[in-house]
Amino acid sequence: MGNLFGKKKVSRVTEHDKAVLQVKQQRDKVKQYQQRVETKLENDRQLAKKLLQSGQRDRAKLLLKKKRYQESLLERSDGQLENLEKIISDLEFAQVELKVVEGLKVGNETLKKLNDLLNIDEIERIMDETKEGQEKQEEISQLLSGNLSVEDLEEVEREYNELLEMEEAEKNIDLKAKLPDVPLHEPSILATSKWILL
Repeated sequence: MGNLFGKKKVSRVTEHDKAVLQVKQQRDKVKQYQQRVETKLENDRQLAKKLLQSGQRDRAKLLLKKKRYQESLLERSDGQLENLEKIISDLEFAQVELKVVEGLKVGNETLKKLNDLLNIDEIERIMDETKEGQEKQEEISQLLSGNLSVEDLEEVEREYNELLEMEEAEKNIDLKAKLPDVPLHEPSILATSKWILL
């Protein structure tokens, strides 16, 4: 009845998770086996001591052979346990690598989308507009702050030279107005003698 109103929950357990779980279960079974064998080995050792004390040497020897065989199985199970631990580590690391690759893939796709948005011609146009805007702003700032451009300074220099020339010309005109006219003819002897007498 619960299915009438609710959706079936999607399992978050992946095949990778199942594989790791199975390997871990096998590892745990090997550990349990080792514990049973170690307990049995200790019991067999104690029993072999008792058999020796009671004089049953053949049975004690047979029990020790069995114990030695169990020890070799225990050593082999250590190798299997080591292999299982390595497989678990490899599987877990493979999962980490997979996430890294997925992250790189998403990052690469995002970078491509961003690069598609950034058209080279559009960027150059924006940079040109920005440069023009900065130049215009600099010109406005110079005008407002009283700084003059090179052309303005050249114009000021030209106008200044014109004023100097006009002033020089006016001085020459004023000087001519104050000075008497130079006679165009030779002074006579009579006029010169007047000047001498004075």
